[in-house]
Amino acid sequence: MQPPLLVRDLACARGERLLFRGLSFALDEGEALQVIGANGTGKSSLLRIVAGLLHPFAGSVERRVAASLTDDRLPLDEHLPLGSAFAVWHRLGAGEYAGDALATVGLGGLADVPVRFLSTGQRKRAALLLTIASDARLWLLDEPLNGLDTAGGELLLRAVEAFRARGGMAIVASHQPLALPDLRTLDLAEFAA
Repeated sequence: MQPPLLVRDLACARGERLLFRGLSFALDEGEALQVIGANGTGKSSLLRIVAGLLHPFAGSVERRVAASLTDDRLPLDEHLPLGSAFAVWHRLGAGEYAGDALATVGLGGLADVPVRFLSTGQRKRAALLLTIASDARLWLLDEPLNGLDTAGGELLLRAVEAFRARGGMAIVASHQPLALPDLRTLDLAEFAA
């Protein structure tokens, strides 16, 4: 049986530059993969290709599950209070949202604060909540620990582990070490063009 995610002989070009080529891997239920590599080697581009937001230069991605990409863009209306922005997001059908959900990621007292006034770490926590609430079976996390304090980082790792325990899969692009059991590593330097 084919795994839920199969990447075959992938190559990525940005502008005139080929970032990587010959990249292949598969991901099955409950697995997590950390993508590492120097800045500019294509970690974010790889996640965007797997999400279906970028076309590969060569190769293919066969994804049989819904994916949620979490990067530095927070898809909430910057002018709305955080609680209202989440409610709008939920009404658009983007995932489940409960009124007390903000508290689960450490944002309980911020429902009335406009999204544009959130700190970097608070924005990361809000993005994590969007990911958790989605119905995606594959989480694509681009530098998820950047801007998070220690408690936020631990919250993220617990969320990923709980998701994996339910059969979810995760690809995490991060320079930072991740304390996740059975974490596979993919170094983009090995596929440099």
